Amino acid sequence: MVLAAGRSDSTRSRAALEELCRIYWYPLYAFARRRGHSPEDAQDLTQEFFARLLEHKWVARADPQRGRFRSYLLSAMSHFLSDEWDRARAQKRGGGAAPVPLQFDTAETRYGHEPADPVTPEQIYERRWALALLEEVLRKLRLEHEREGRLEFFTALHPCLVGERGGLPYKELAAKLGLSEGAVKSAVHRLRQRYRELLRHEIAQTVAEPGEVDEELRHLFVVLGNR
Repeated sequence: MVLAAGRSDSTRSRAALEELCRIYWYPLYAFARRRGHSPEDAQDLTQEFFARLLEHKWVARADPQRGRFRSYLLSAMSHFLSDEWDRARAQKRGGGAAPVPLQFDTAETRYGHEPADPVTPEQIYERRWALALLEEVLRKLRLEHEREGRLEFFTALHPCLVGERGGLPYKELAAKLGLSEGAVKSAVHRLRQRYRELLRHEIAQTVAEPGEVDEELRHLFVVLGNR
Protein backbone atom coordinates (compact mmCIF):
# COMPACT_ATOMS: atom_id res chain seq x y z
CA MET A 1 0.00 0.00 0.00
CA VAL A 2 2.85 2.41 0.82
CA LEU A 3 4.57 1.67 -2.48
CA ALA A 4 1.31 2.14 -4.38
CA ALA A 5 0.82 5.48 -2.64
CA GLY A 6 4.11 6.73 -4.08
CA ARG A 7 3.45 5.76 -7.67
CA SER A 8 2.48 8.18 -10.39
CA ASP A 9 -0.86 6.57 -11.29
CA SER A 10 -3.22 9.21 -9.89
CA THR A 11 -6.27 7.04 -9.17
CA ARG A 12 -4.46 4.17 -7.52
CA SER A 13 -1.94 6.33 -5.67
CA ARG A 14 -4.58 8.67 -4.26
CA ALA A 15 -6.71 5.71 -3.12
CA ALA A 16 -3.69 4.22 -1.34
CA LEU A 17 -2.76 7.57 0.23
CA GLU A 18 -6.31 8.14 1.45
CA GLU A 19 -6.28 4.66 3.00
CA LEU A 20 -3.05 5.51 4.82
CA CYS A 21 -4.61 8.76 6.04
CA ARG A 22 -7.69 6.95 7.29
CA ILE A 23 -5.68 4.40 9.27
CA TYR A 24 -2.89 6.57 10.67
CA TRP A 25 -4.24 10.10 11.12
CA TYR A 26 -4.78 9.81 14.87
CA PRO A 27 -1.17 8.93 15.85
CA LEU A 28 -0.07 12.13 14.13
CA TYR A 29 -2.84 14.16 15.77
CA ALA A 30 -1.80 12.83 19.20
CA PHE A 31 1.82 13.67 18.37
CA ALA A 32 0.85 17.27 17.55
CA ARG A 33 -1.21 17.58 20.73
CA ARG A 34 1.64 16.28 22.89
CA ARG A 35 3.93 18.80 21.20
CA GLY A 36 1.76 21.48 22.83
CA HIS A 37 -0.68 22.44 20.07
CA SER A 38 -4.30 23.16 20.91
CA PRO A 39 -7.03 20.79 19.67
CA GLU A 40 -7.96 23.24 16.91
CA ASP A 41 -4.37 23.74 15.77
CA ALA A 42 -3.66 20.00 15.98
CA GLN A 43 -6.65 19.38 13.71
CA ASP A 44 -5.39 21.98 11.25
CA LEU A 45 -1.89 20.56 11.41
CA THR A 46 -2.96 17.01 10.75
CA GLN A 47 -5.37 18.02 7.99
CA GLU A 48 -2.77 20.21 6.29
CA PHE A 49 -0.05 17.58 6.62
CA PHE A 50 -2.14 14.93 4.89
CA ALA A 51 -3.37 17.41 2.29
CA ARG A 52 0.24 18.17 1.38
CA LEU A 53 1.11 14.48 1.53
CA LEU A 54 -1.52 13.94 -1.16
CA GLU A 55 -0.85 17.08 -3.18
CA HIS A 56 2.95 16.86 -3.30
CA LYS A 57 3.25 13.05 -3.30
CA TRP A 58 5.63 13.07 -0.34
CA VAL A 59 5.27 9.30 -0.02
CA ALA A 60 7.15 8.93 -3.29
CA ARG A 61 10.21 10.17 -1.38
CA ALA A 62 10.01 7.29 1.09
CA ASP A 63 12.82 4.98 0.01
CA PRO A 64 11.62 1.38 0.64
CA GLN A 65 15.23 0.37 1.26
CA ARG A 66 15.68 2.83 4.12
CA GLY A 67 13.48 1.53 6.89
CA ARG A 68 9.98 1.65 8.27
CA PHE A 69 7.17 3.79 6.96
CA ARG A 70 6.21 4.46 10.61
CA SER A 71 9.53 6.24 11.12
CA TYR A 72 9.35 8.07 7.81
CA LEU A 73 5.90 9.46 8.56
CA LEU A 74 6.96 10.67 12.02
CA SER A 75 10.05 12.35 10.56
CA ALA A 76 7.98 14.03 7.86
CA MET A 77 5.45 15.29 10.41
CA SER A 78 8.22 16.59 12.70
CA HIS A 79 9.74 18.49 9.78
CA PHE A 80 6.34 19.88 8.85
CA LEU A 81 5.66 21.10 12.40
CA SER A 82 9.06 22.70 12.71
CA ASP A 83 9.47 24.36 9.33
CA GLU A 84 6.20 24.71 7.50
CA TRP A 85 3.28 25.22 9.88
CA ASP A 86 3.83 28.97 10.33
CA ARG A 87 3.15 29.44 6.64
CA ALA A 88 0.32 26.91 6.51
CA ARG A 89 -1.75 28.45 9.31
CA ALA A 90 -1.80 31.79 7.51
CA GLN A 91 -4.09 30.13 4.98
CA LYS A 92 -7.57 28.76 5.42
CA ARG A 93 -8.01 25.34 6.99
CA GLY A 94 -6.80 22.76 4.52
CA GLY A 95 -4.35 25.15 2.87
CA GLY A 96 -6.40 25.34 -0.32
CA ALA A 97 -5.59 21.72 -1.14
CA ALA A 98 -8.17 18.97 -1.57
CA PRO A 99 -9.44 18.13 1.93
CA VAL A 100 -8.81 14.73 3.49
CA PRO A 101 -11.86 13.44 5.40
CA LEU A 102 -10.58 12.71 8.91
CA GLN A 103 -12.78 11.87 11.91
CA PHE A 104 -11.79 14.78 14.12
CA ASP A 105 -15.08 14.55 16.02
CA THR A 106 -13.56 11.69 18.02
CA ALA A 107 -10.02 13.07 18.24
CA GLU A 108 -10.13 14.93 21.53
CA THR A 109 -12.20 12.23 23.22
CA ARG A 110 -9.51 9.73 22.28
CA TYR A 111 -6.75 12.09 23.32
CA GLY A 112 -8.39 12.50 26.72
CA HIS A 113 -7.61 8.84 27.39
CA GLU A 114 -3.89 9.29 26.79
CA PRO A 115 -1.70 8.73 29.87
CA ALA A 116 -1.12 11.74 32.08
CA ASP A 117 2.48 10.72 32.78
CA PRO A 118 5.12 12.72 30.90
CA VAL A 119 5.62 10.43 27.91
CA THR A 120 7.21 12.09 24.92
CA PRO A 121 5.34 13.04 21.73
CA GLU A 122 7.30 10.30 19.96
CA GLN A 123 6.17 7.69 22.51
CA ILE A 124 2.55 8.79 22.13
CA TYR A 125 2.90 8.52 18.36
CA GLU A 126 4.40 5.03 18.45
CA ARG A 127 1.80 3.73 20.92
CA ARG A 128 -1.05 5.08 18.85
CA TRP A 129 0.52 3.78 15.65
CA ALA A 130 0.57 0.27 17.16
CA LEU A 131 -3.05 0.55 18.30
CA ALA A 132 -4.16 1.92 14.93
CA LEU A 133 -2.50 -1.02 13.22
CA LEU A 134 -4.22 -3.52 15.53
CA GLU A 135 -7.57 -1.80 14.99
CA GLU A 136 -7.10 -2.03 11.22
CA VAL A 137 -6.37 -5.76 11.47
CA LEU A 138 -9.54 -6.28 13.53
CA ARG A 139 -11.53 -4.26 10.99
CA LYS A 140 -10.32 -6.45 8.13
CA LEU A 141 -10.99 -9.63 10.11
CA ARG A 142 -14.51 -8.42 10.84
CA LEU A 143 -15.08 -7.62 7.15
CA GLU A 144 -13.95 -11.12 6.17
CA HIS A 145 -16.55 -12.66 8.48
CA GLU A 146 -19.21 -10.20 7.31
CA ARG A 147 -18.62 -11.13 3.67
CA GLU A 148 -18.95 -14.80 4.61
CA GLY A 149 -22.21 -14.19 6.46
CA ARG A 150 -20.58 -14.99 9.81
CA LEU A 151 -20.60 -11.58 11.48
CA GLU A 152 -22.63 -12.81 14.47
CA PHE A 153 -20.10 -15.61 14.97
CA PHE A 154 -17.20 -13.14 14.87
CA THR A 155 -18.95 -10.78 17.29
CA ALA A 156 -19.42 -13.63 19.77
CA LEU A 157 -15.77 -14.73 19.58
CA HIS A 158 -14.26 -11.25 19.40
CA PRO A 159 -13.78 -10.95 23.22
CA CYS A 160 -11.66 -14.10 23.10
CA LEU A 161 -9.40 -12.44 20.57
CA VAL A 162 -8.77 -9.19 22.42
CA GLY A 163 -9.38 -10.20 26.05
CA GLU A 164 -7.32 -12.01 28.64
CA ARG A 165 -6.57 -15.64 27.92
CA GLY A 166 -7.19 -16.75 31.49
CA GLY A 167 -10.92 -16.12 31.68
CA LEU A 168 -12.39 -17.07 28.32
CA PRO A 169 -16.06 -18.07 28.71
CA TYR A 170 -15.92 -21.11 26.46
CA LYS A 171 -18.89 -22.81 28.10
CA GLU A 172 -21.07 -19.73 27.79
CA LEU A 173 -20.00 -19.21 24.18
CA ALA A 174 -20.64 -22.86 23.34
CA ALA A 175 -24.18 -22.61 24.72
CA LYS A 176 -24.83 -19.33 22.88
CA LEU A 177 -23.55 -20.64 19.54
CA GLY A 178 -25.00 -24.12 19.85
CA LEU A 179 -21.56 -25.72 19.63
CA SER A 180 -19.46 -27.97 21.82
CA GLU A 181 -16.83 -26.40 24.04
CA GLY A 182 -14.14 -28.14 21.97
CA ALA A 183 -15.54 -26.67 18.75
CA VAL A 184 -15.46 -23.17 20.27
CA LYS A 185 -11.84 -23.62 21.36
CA SER A 186 -10.93 -24.73 17.84
CA ALA A 187 -12.76 -21.74 16.35
CA VAL A 188 -10.96 -19.33 18.68
CA HIS A 189 -7.63 -20.93 17.75
CA ARG A 190 -8.37 -20.45 14.03
CA LEU A 191 -9.50 -16.87 14.63
CA ARG A 192 -6.28 -16.02 16.45
CA GLN A 193 -4.25 -17.69 13.73
CA ARG A 194 -5.99 -15.61 11.04
CA TYR A 195 -5.52 -12.49 13.18
CA ARG A 196 -1.77 -13.14 13.34
CA GLU A 197 -1.64 -13.67 9.56
CA LEU A 198 -3.41 -10.38 8.90
CA LEU A 199 -1.22 -8.59 11.43
CA ARG A 200 1.96 -9.81 9.79
CA HIS A 201 0.61 -8.83 6.37
CA GLU A 202 -0.26 -5.34 7.59
CA ILE A 203 3.19 -4.84 9.11
CA ALA A 204 4.86 -6.20 5.96
CA GLN A 205 3.36 -3.29 4.00
CA THR A 206 5.25 -0.74 6.09
CA VAL A 207 8.76 -2.22 6.31
CA ALA A 208 11.49 -2.48 3.70
CA GLU A 209 12.15 -6.22 3.81
CA PRO A 210 10.11 -9.31 4.82
CA GLY A 211 12.81 -10.14 7.33
CA GLU A 212 11.97 -6.97 9.28
CA VAL A 213 8.41 -8.04 10.10
CA ASP A 214 9.33 -9.96 13.25
CA GLU A 215 11.51 -7.13 14.53
CA GLU A 216 8.77 -4.57 13.90
CA LEU A 217 6.21 -6.83 15.56
CA ARG A 218 8.37 -7.17 18.67
CA HIS A 219 8.93 -3.42 18.74
CA LEU A 220 5.24 -2.61 18.54
CA PHE A 221 4.33 -4.96 21.38
CA VAL A 222 7.13 -3.51 23.51
CA VAL A 223 5.60 -0.09 22.81
CA LEU A 224 2.16 -1.34 23.86
CA GLY A 225 3.63 -2.89 27.00
CA ASN A 226 5.22 0.39 28.15
CA ARG A 227 2.15 1.89 29.83
